[in-house]
Amino acid sequence: EARDLERKSEAEKVAGKLTGKTFVVVRQAGETGQLYGSVSTRDLAEALGEGGFNVARTQIALNQPIKTIGLHEVAIALHPDVDTRITVNVARSEDEAARQARGEDLTQAGREAAEEQRAQAAANAAALFDEGAGPREEREQPEGEQTVEEAVEASE
Repeated sequence: EARDLERKSEAEKVAGKLTGKTFVVVRQAGETGQLYGSVSTRDLAEALGEGGFNVARTQIALNQPIKTIGLHEVAIALHPDVDTRITVNVARSEDEAARQARGEDLTQAGREAAEEQRAQAAANAAALFDEGAGPREEREQPEGEQTVEEAVEASE
């Protein structure tokens, strides 16, 4: 019983240091964000070990291997009474991991969705203007009027 209490207090110390930490795992993936392999408990145990935490892969609660890039929350059972959660940042490179951590979506579908949002925003902005209210390059110049550029050239 004393040994169990000692293990529990040690696990609580480790959990305090581990909680909320993010670990980067670099893997090859396609444009859609689908990994060519997967990230398993063994890979996560290695990443934790590189980060200075000695965690057995049996302590990592991963129901299925991670198969997509992105930020994944993973539970770690350090002791039967002590659980914690970490974030695993799976990316194609360290640079992509940093961009993902800032909230950028790096998958092809994410880029397409962002492009669609930009196009929709541009269409909404264009709908706000009356016809002919855009910049002069987009509409015909009335006869006898000069463009701003022509007026500047004429004054020089």
